[in-house]
Amino acid sequence: MKYFVGIDIGSTAIKVALVDENEELIGHRISASGSMFYKYAKQSLSELLIELKIDEKDVVYTVATGYGRKLFKEADENISEITANAIGAVAAAKGECDIKTIINIGGQDSKAISLDSEGSVVNFAMNDRCAAGTGKFLDVVAMNLELEVSELGDYHFKSEGAPLAINSTCAVFAESEIIGLLGNDNSVEDIVAGVHYSIAKRIIKLVKRVGIKDSIYFDGGPALNAGLVYAIENELSKEIFIPKYPQITTAYGAAILANESYGYEN
Repeated sequence: MKYFVGIDIGSTAIKVALVDENEELIGHRISASGSMFYKYAKQSLSELLIELKIDEKDVVYTVATGYGRKLFKEADENISEITANAIGAVAAAKGECDIKTIINIGGQDSKAISLDSEGSVVNFAMNDRCAAGTGKFLDVVAMNLELEVSELGDYHFKSEGAPLAINSTCAVFAESEIIGLLGNDNSVEDIVAGVHYSIAKRIIKLVKRVGIKDSIYFDGGPALNAGLVYAIENELSKEIFIPKYPQITTAYGAAILANESYGYEN
């Protein structure tokens, strides 16, 4: 059996996905990027192959994507994360949803991608100038509220008042605003809900730049946050599709492309 690997080297996390000849997802691994992208990407791939008991020689083609894609010298090719994200989203939603719009919230940036009826990218918009609408911002919020990031979703639904307004468009100022809200005896729950709606509003502005279509797919680590998902759906007045493994969509797309590239060359 031949296997194909997609490696998404992001600014905060490395995602590795492995598919077989039928483009079925066999396994995946997520690890922190750290300061040595290449070393940790190699380590993550090696650990995944050991876990799955797959010999490295059976991996016949590798595609790298993401922020640090060009650092992974063993890759047979590298592609943009926009292309890989689109391929992975269409495959992950196959049979469940005909994807037309993708929302991706990563560690350091957010993206909105518009697809045509064939699943090809027709437009995209990215916000990488400020961390206020990203996963990193959620990390900072959780730290200031003395919570784990995984707890934010639960706290959102415990809010009994109106979500508090977070008006700052800069992560640094928004952090100060949150500290101020805490000092005025606002509940942690209402602050969390306010943060989620603040991010949702920024994301909606991004999506509007590419055109809001039905069949919306949401991926990236923050897609695991049920409170944020609820806020985005509420702002959009539309349901959004969350894949089983939202963090690895782009790596999965790169692995699928690895299979296709290998088949084309051979």
